[in-house]
Amino acid sequence: MTDHKQPSTSASSTSSQQIPRIFSRDLLAGRREIVIVHGAVEYRLRLTSQDKLILTK
Repeated sequence: MTDHKQPSTSASSTSSQQIPRIFSRDLLAGRREIVIVHGAVEYRLRLTSQDKLILTK
């Protein structure tokens, strides 16, 4: 398991509320690709062989 550091918050933040964080490992759940539906449009979130994320329409 890898350590995930919390990003530092900026002093210029306009809201005191934390933006929700979702780990990619939770979204992908062991898969290399998922489809995210936004309205009537489907987007593909893909994990590359170089461990990068690509979102395409």
